[in-house]
Amino acid sequence: MPHPLGDFSLTWPFLAAAAIAYLLGSIPFGLVLTRLAGYGDIRAIGSGNIGATNVLRTGRKGLAAATLIGDALKGTAAVLLVYWYYGGEYQYFARELALPAALGAFLGHLFPIWLRFRGGKGVATYLGILIAVAWPAALAFAVIWVAVAAVTRFSSLSALIASAAAPAVLLLLEDRQDAQVFVMLTALIWIMHRANIARLIRGTEGKIGDRGKTVPQN
Repeated sequence: MPHPLGDFSLTWPFLAAAAIAYLLGSIPFGLVLTRLAGYGDIRAIGSGNIGATNVLRTGRKGLAAATLIGDALKGTAAVLLVYWYYGGEYQYFARELALPAALGAFLGHLFPIWLRFRGGKGVATYLGILIAVAWPAALAFAVIWVAVAAVTRFSSLSALIASAAAPAVLLLLEDRQDAQVFVMLTALIWIMHRANIARLIRGTEGKIGDRGKTVPQN
């Protein structure tokens, strides 16, 4: 006899994982932390972004670091919750569910329901997800980001180059399935940075540490 829920009985765990992860990813740490610290709406200064780089423009390095950690850990938590819930004998199933959870958390940060679907650009959350699925690739991402940032002082360029390298690192680690997912996440990062790319080409992109400077918006 066919199952009364049909195929939905097989797909609902994937939908649930993605939905829960999306809600986690939607937590706007940059906005919450800056308001709690008395800086008002972070979207009113700098680039208008809710991420750590724009929070740094308040001059509060600790606040920017807390934003970075919060945005990263929500991506890590979304994936690890799946592994925790479906551990042991269901480990293979957990591995399958980790992918929609990763995508859900990432989309939650980019398009948070609490902020009318206008969120950040996803770099910290991307790193947090990478930590959960393949920490050596996350380490490579961090090293590349720091190296490019140290030379250029462009956070956006650092993110673009590091995210482009991450799928290649995953392939070197023989992690083809995750590499395919991160190709998609990298594409989204580049799309979200399209205005930054245009400013980099024009030579008008803001640099790391610019305090309160208004960056042109496209």
